[in-house]
Amino acid sequence: MHITLEQLSVALVEPSVTQQKLITRFLNEQGVSHIRYYDSGLNALTSVMSDPPDLVISALYLPDMTGTDLLHSFRLEPDTQNMVFMLISSETRFKALDPIRQAGAVAILPKPFAVEQLRAALYSTLDLIDPKELELEDFSADELKILIVDDSRMARRHIRRVLESMGIEKITEAEDGAAAIPILKENFFDLVVTDYNMPEMDGDALVQHIRTQSNQSSVPVLMVTSEQNDVRLAAARQAGVSALSDKPFEPGNIRSLITQILSEH
Repeated sequence: MHITLEQLSVALVEPSVTQQKLITRFLNEQGVSHIRYYDSGLNALTSVMSDPPDLVISALYLPDMTGTDLLHSFRLEPDTQNMVFMLISSETRFKALDPIRQAGAVAILPKPFAVEQLRAALYSTLDLIDPKELELEDFSADELKILIVDDSRMARRHIRRVLESMGIEKITEAEDGAAAIPILKENFFDLVVTDYNMPEMDGDALVQHIRTQSNQSSVPVLMVTSEQNDVRLAAARQAGVSALSDKPFEPGNIRSLITQILSEH
């Protein structure tokens, strides 16, 4: 039986009582009623570690830590490393939000947020908890060989989790473009999933290498990135990226993109 929004359990970490009430009203309107409340990161950590909810929704700035600290604490513990995490914040600076994106948040919602944004994030949560396998005409998901290239270990883990939830089992990881090159030389892949911003060799340079110098120049490349510079992303498209997706991403969107990419090759 598939989990529904009515069954979803949520831990809401928000020091403002006013914001707690506002977010609760929006959650209730979507059918979510199982909500626990915490006004600090430490209180949330203590409770969530012993009794994990399906979803943690947190503000960025808490009395004793940041939402980033809270998420990273979850990611370090085996029992909570796959915790589904949503941030709601009025913060807009890339530097403040990128660590949350890299750690694999299901969504980053602004303050104020639209009900459609919350609904999409909640359904993405359900998709992570109760995923659907990838359905392809020509071969099965467990036959696919995929290379993940990202300098963030947490980002790689999150992408791997999403791919594994689709039934994909043969996954190799590289910590940046430079590390990916010898792997590509020795192994053939059905798909490369890469970040843009990486040390040594970024995603743009990696795609150029794949298209012009590797022995698998036609392999599809999906770029999943927090990069927001349109000029740089345009260069990546020109280099031969098959598709682009933002971080954080919707699992359903990634499933659709992979299906589309592989159907075209």
